[in-house]
Amino acid sequence: MSPISLSHRRAQPITVAVIDKNPLVRRGLDQILREDGRFDLVMSAADGEAFLADYAARGVAAPVDVAVSGWVMARGGGGKSLLQRISAMANPPKVVIYTGDLSDMALRAAIREGAAGLVHKSEQPERLLQAIAAAANGGRDFPAAARRQPPMAALTKRERELLAALADGATNNRLAEDLGVSVNTVKFHLRNLYEKLDVRNRAQAVAIFLSE
Repeated sequence: MSPISLSHRRAQPITVAVIDKNPLVRRGLDQILREDGRFDLVMSAADGEAFLADYAARGVAAPVDVAVSGWVMARGGGGKSLLQRISAMANPPKVVIYTGDLSDMALRAAIREGAAGLVHKSEQPERLLQAIAAAANGGRDFPAAARRQPPMAALTKRERELLAALADGATNNRLAEDLGVSVNTVKFHLRNLYEKLDVRNRAQAVAIFLSE
C-alpha cells in the first residue's frame, strides 16, 4: 500500500512516542526524530505496559499523534496486544509498527488490529519517518509484502478440510468423530489453525474461509 502524500504542512510538530525493548533502538530513534523538525519525541518506553502507564499519566490534555512500536516485547503481550489496548482508548495515537518480523502473520495481525503502518528495521530511516508522517495525516503505509500471500495459503490440506467443516457448522465432537481422534486433539488442531490465520475464534476463521 502506498503512503498517502501530505497535502499540507502541519502548524505544530508531530508528537511521537517510541516503544521498543532494545535501548539501542530507542536511542537511535530518539536521535533520528530529534534531527527532523517535523517531529517532537515526547515519550520513550521499553514495552507496552510502560507506555500505557506513562500515557495515562500524561492525561488527555497531552495526547500523542503517533506511537512507533516494536512487535516483540519483553512483557505486555507484544505489538498485537498493544494495538488492541490502544484501540480501546478514548483518544488513541496512530501506531506504526517498527519491527524485524516481516512474516505474513505479523503483517496481517498489524493490519487487522488497526496499525497505520509497518516498517521493517532493515529499511532506511527515511522510510520510517515517511510512515510516521503519513500516519499523522490519516494515511496508511504497509510494505508490498502485505499483499504477497493470502491467509489460506499457509494451511495444509487437512487444515483446509477442517476449516471447510467449520464453515458447515461442525462441532468439535462431530469433527472428533469424523477424524477418529479425541476432542482434545481437535482443539489442538484448531489452535494451530487459528494461529496460522491469526484469528481468535472459529467465527473469524470461517469469515476468512468464506472470503476466499
